[in-house]
Amino acid sequence: MYQRTAAIVGAAHSRLGEIPGATALGLMAEAAVGAIADAGLTSADIDGLIVRGPDDEYCFQQQLGERLGLDVAWATSLDNGGASQPLAVLLAALAIEAGLATTVLCGYARDAWSRTRQPASRKARLNQATHHRLREWRDSFGYFGEPATHALGAQRHMSLFGTTREHLGHVAVTQREHAARNPHAQMRAPLTMAEYLDARLVAEPFGVYDCSLRTDAGAAVVVTAAQRARDLPHTPVIVRGFGSHNNLSGWTVGDHMVETAAKRSGERAYRMADVTPADIDTAQLYDCFTYMVLAQIEDYGFCPKGEGGEFIASGALRLDGAIPTNTSGGQLSEGHVEGMLQIVEGVRQLRHEYPPDRQVPDARLALVSGHGGNTVCHTTLILERG
Repeated sequence: MYQRTAAIVGAAHSRLGEIPGATALGLMAEAAVGAIADAGLTSADIDGLIVRGPDDEYCFQQQLGERLGLDVAWATSLDNGGASQPLAVLLAALAIEAGLATTVLCGYARDAWSRTRQPASRKARLNQATHHRLREWRDSFGYFGEPATHALGAQRHMSLFGTTREHLGHVAVTQREHAARNPHAQMRAPLTMAEYLDARLVAEPFGVYDCSLRTDAGAAVVVTAAQRARDLPHTPVIVRGFGSHNNLSGWTVGDHMVETAAKRSGERAYRMADVTPADIDTAQLYDCFTYMVLAQIEDYGFCPKGEGGEFIASGALRLDGAIPTNTSGGQLSEGHVEGMLQIVEGVRQLRHEYPPDRQVPDARLALVSGHGGNTVCHTTLILERG
């Protein structure tokens, strides 16, 4: 069993937001160079590489390795959607413990904003390459994209527990408050509940502020042995525990839309880390949509199932709340980098790097989640200040 032998020693992100002409590879290289420098290391120290890029990019780890001039013992690209980024850190910790590598670079990059400005023929090819088997049963019936998929879950939760749009609105408004303190955030303008409720409808009950952003960015972390980490510049962030679960039978099977894979993934992570939800100081949750924050708050045990709406409305997610959540603004306001920015934010909070208006006081334990792979894959990290 994993013995808490790995630590995150470097973290960085690239330029972030709307970057005309950006490429995922270029942004990934920018973040990787920053993370290696932040760790006080050089590219020669990296002997493991676990990354993910856009879905149509083949062997992204090879492209990045060539760009950075890396020759490593162990490398791979992952394909679990938004669950891949915490999974990369999980695999890096296991690889280090198994002796497959000593220092592993993990990261993700996307050029989602720039891609929407590609020529129409290029966009058509990208669309054909993605989820082609699912599209046969979706587009023809007016069922377009992930907003519709997650909206089904939100409507089911509303039907069962009386959850309201205002409850979801508190997620969006709170995370925008956090983003306003983050100079790198893509969306920093204040957001009121009235503006949230009046926003253009996307897929009922979601309006535009329930949906994560189109973002150009990359982010990366460096993982090495905990013993070695103590000789490097920053306070090490120990990978204390992790878990994963995959509801591969589908989003609409059983209670998967309401009790997500986060529940069993979290139970495994808590057990490995020997902690409880009450011990967690900050949560950095995968927030592709507001509903996924609410569902995970319940599934991770921060409040009982069905009570997430009122719990969030109480201010629980704010910096001075019961469980400060997505303290950089998350994918709803900082930028959608498929959960990689949440790992970076968790590291920085545990290092106590921020001024008081952004810092979770005395943060010692952080929970980070990843959700994706057509809504059914989930990974959990529990990180600890070393």
